[in-house]
Amino acid sequence: MRHIILALALFCPTAALAQGTTPAPADADKPAATSQPMVGDKPLVQVGKKSAAKKGEKPAAPGKPQSVAQKLQACQDIDDATKERLICYDEIFKPQPKPKAAPAKGVNDCRFVKEEDERLTCYNGFADKIPRLPR
Repeated sequence: MRHIILALALFCPTAALAQGTTPAPADADKPAATSQPMVGDKPLVQVGKKSAAKKGEKPAAPGKPQSVAQKLQACQDIDDATKERLICYDEIFKPQPKPKAAPAKGVNDCRFVKEEDERLTCYNGFADKIPRLPR
């Protein structure tokens, strides 16, 4: 019990002294309203992500990340038998062509098909079978 009281007696005044106070501004003529928070006479440095608005990019839409099925269905909106649709599929499943790929049992196996037209047909076959999900 004595140890707890001793620890409290040491730490409470230390915490109060560590908080400190901010000095009054040196120039009384200047208005106190500043856009940045100040620490003493220096501006507070804030570390974090850069805003997408500053970069000129479109901010990411808040919400749930899309499932693989939703991403595949989004690719279905692109014109059929085009390079753009294949690129869309390849962004979901990175292609890893094999010289002799086994027949695809799932949409994930389509990435092993070497020929682009065959790979696109493989992806389309599985994406067409997915029931339409609400958006």
